[in-house]
Amino acid sequence: MSNAGVFLVQTVFGLYLTLVIIRFMLQLAKADFYNPLAQAVVKMTQPFVTILQKVMPRTGRFSLATLVLAFLVQLLLIVVVLLIAGFDLPNPMSLAVWSLIGLASQVLDLLFFAILASIVLSWLAPQTNHPGAYLLHQLTEPVMSPVRRMLPNLGGLDFSPILVFIMINLVDMLVIQNAASTFGMPRGLVLGL
Repeated sequence: MSNAGVFLVQTVFGLYLTLVIIRFMLQLAKADFYNPLAQAVVKMTQPFVTILQKVMPRTGRFSLATLVLAFLVQLLLIVVVLLIAGFDLPNPMSLAVWSLIGLASQVLDLLFFAILASIVLSWLAPQTNHPGAYLLHQLTEPVMSPVRRMLPNLGGLDFSPILVFIMINLVDMLVIQNAASTFGMPRGLVLGL
């Protein structure tokens, strides 16, 4: 699937999908939506979320419409890539499962890179008040703090990112990759898989 059209579609849809997933993760993390970067994410995703919010209930601290939008964008991305690459469309259940696998992979990738960016920022600008650094902290802290509490105090050294990276890679290898091969998901259909 090394077609230029496939690459272009994966890039455009992938960027929008990333924004929708970030919005969902911000809701789960109870992030500060007054942050200018969070407001930008909301503004870019709001038109389609608004349409879905009219028919989907809000459950607890997150909007189900955002999650459904992420699923639909992933589903549409898979369908368009298959059509451009000249493949026949599989049954709807396979498409739905592939979409869920793709979403799970995207969430893990986003979490991995958010933690990595947070680490780099802590080295380069440890006391920064930049909205991006604050948003990264809010996104990663719900995952990092439980792991940090499990580890013993090592005199100011924080090994929790290493443990989280190992857990992310294990989930990717043991769950995501196995699910993709079990359900016959073609390689390269979703970026990172």
